Amino acid sequence: MTSPRKQIKHFHEPGDCHELTFSCYQRKPLLTNPIWNKLLCQSIDQALVRHHFRLIAFVIMPEHLHLFVYPESNECKIDRLLAAIKRPFSYRIKELLIQKNNDLVLELTSKKNSGKSVFHFWQKGPGYDRNLSTKQAVENAINYIHLNPVKRKLSNDSSSWKWSSARWYESDGKVVDPDLPQIHGLPWEFFEVQ
Repeated sequence: MTSPRKQIKHFHEPGDCHELTFSCYQRKPLLTNPIWNKLLCQSIDQALVRHHFRLIAFVIMPEHLHLFVYPESNECKIDRLLAAIKRPFSYRIKELLIQKNNDLVLELTSKKNSGKSVFHFWQKGPGYDRNLSTKQAVENAINYIHLNPVKRKLSNDSSSWKWSSARWYESDGKVVDPDLPQIHGLPWEFFEVQ
């Protein structure tokens, strides 16, 4: 008998932004390695292009991340976007750990009832998905996630945390870090619908 998995309903309302949050396996601080974070940013970029989403804002924290995305069409599916970010990245990390004979690969591997070993980088389940449909709600949520590193005392201010879109926003899009995913900001039509 399989254990029931947490189910989450992804609502695809045209014109809504999605605030997505997902965590590392057992909330371990696995996102502290700059090389891994760069690989995660590459995975985010590739998934956004492939599944037609715009990146509005993001913050990578040591044990979880927040993404704000905006679908470019009504056919965009959040579950497919999440799978396209998580699976390739998790596979790459597993391969790196195996190459270096790192004991962390054993710590992140569990056995299913069938006896098959499964590697986990991400916490099971779809994470958190919240639709935001007003300019004020989006601005508040972006400010909230940008302040996460400050509240956790990981940085003195939001713009000094490398793994965030805060510097991009504070510079009106002029500061672009090649290590980070491409930030698009909100499309003008989002503000016209209000």
